[in-house]
Amino acid sequence: MGNYEPIDRIALELGPITIYWYGVIIGFGMILGWILATREVKRRGLHQDVFSDLLLWAIPISLLSARLYYVLFKLDYYLDNPGQILAIWEGGIAIHGGLIGAVATSIVYARKKDISFWQLADIAAPSIILGQAIGRWGNFMNQEAHGTEVTRTFLEDLMLPDWIINQMYIDGAYYHPTFLYESLWNLSGFFVLLAIRKFGVKRGEVFLSYLIWYSVGRFFVEGLRTDSLMVTDGLRIAQVLSLVLIGLSLSLVWYRRRKGLADESYKESAATQ
Repeated sequence: MGNYEPIDRIALELGPITIYWYGVIIGFGMILGWILATREVKRRGLHQDVFSDLLLWAIPISLLSARLYYVLFKLDYYLDNPGQILAIWEGGIAIHGGLIGAVATSIVYARKKDISFWQLADIAAPSIILGQAIGRWGNFMNQEAHGTEVTRTFLEDLMLPDWIINQMYIDGAYYHPTFLYESLWNLSGFFVLLAIRKFGVKRGEVFLSYLIWYSVGRFFVEGLRTDSLMVTDGLRIAQVLSLVLIGLSLSLVWYRRRKGLADESYKESAATQ
């Protein structure tokens, strides 16, 4: 075993301004997601500005809610260290908190614009999960969101390149690259969502399929992590929410089909209400 220097978390320094890889990677995921969603907006017959205007509200609100969610579940620490509350470059953006903020913003926006929330959510779903796949690499740069201790041989058996293995060497030990497991799961989910929307899924079911796919992967990956937000000593909040989202999404698919609320397929839908 050797001592490995971690990859520098700083991407660029411009005088007093420090730009961290964490923020660069998160920002890149957002921009790429916006580009893909904007292309799909045009194909669906909505005006491009509808989605761009939504993102002007949804991105800052979801970032704020993601940070607030994380802080609330580590409140004792942040009450003792209030100066760290805004230090998002250190990590600490909870995806579930971001989803809550984004969905709430989208519901309000859709009502004000008299547009179907489900249509907006379906368009956004592939972009969201792709952004999540990319964003996990920000955790990699910060050497966070890793799993329990493993051996170097275990990591080598996964056929990982040395630069990933070495970055998983933290404080004298190697750890599960859970950031990578979730990133690959989300990337595969991106292609799954692109595929299913070409077939007979109903309006709203691309987004609900996203929630199911993401939650299944997150449930299992979360079980390996050492930095989970906890409800109690033995209960991980992300796993609880994953089960709730799976059950809720399946119930909504059944209910909306049974009540005739999802008669139009995603493939057929245009800019109707």
